[in-house]
Amino acid sequence: MKGMIVVKVEKCLGCKSCELACAVAHSSTKDINSLVGFSERPGYRVHVEVYEHRAVPVHCNHCEDAPCMSACPTGAIHRDKEKGPVLFDIARCIGCKMCIQACPFGMIAMRLDGKGILKCDLCMERLAVGQEPACVEACPTKALVFCNEEQGNQAKRREAARRLVLAQEEK
Repeated sequence: MKGMIVVKVEKCLGCKSCELACAVAHSSTKDINSLVGFSERPGYRVHVEVYEHRAVPVHCNHCEDAPCMSACPTGAIHRDKEKGPVLFDIARCIGCKMCIQACPFGMIAMRLDGKGILKCDLCMERLAVGQEPACVEACPTKALVFCNEEQGNQAKRREAARRLVLAQEEK
């Protein structure tokens, strides 16, 4: 995959800016003022959940062996390219909800109009023009980061090294 969204739980304030940005980015107008004025309800593809007094942004992980894709009898849920994001084709959807049942993260829901599903697409339209996914761009604390796998692993290694150094200094 060209990129993935990494969640830094310790930075999330629970402001839900990511949810709102996602809804606006997937609306027909792509404008928050028009969205409110037209009373359009595009729905969320990222959700901020609270667990033990901590806010956690939860989103589709675009699993390598995606259960939603395997469960879809029509191929409406498919991978864009090899190792690409898991996407949804409304024209092929029969509304069986098998993908909803199969998703281990609970990140697929029926659209409010009942015609198809809501699922993260990594904001492919935005990526195509060099922008980050809307949820990532909107996060004021950078709790959501869009990066490739190696960048994500490198950041984790740096953080692990920092913790080890701090632990040694405390001794």
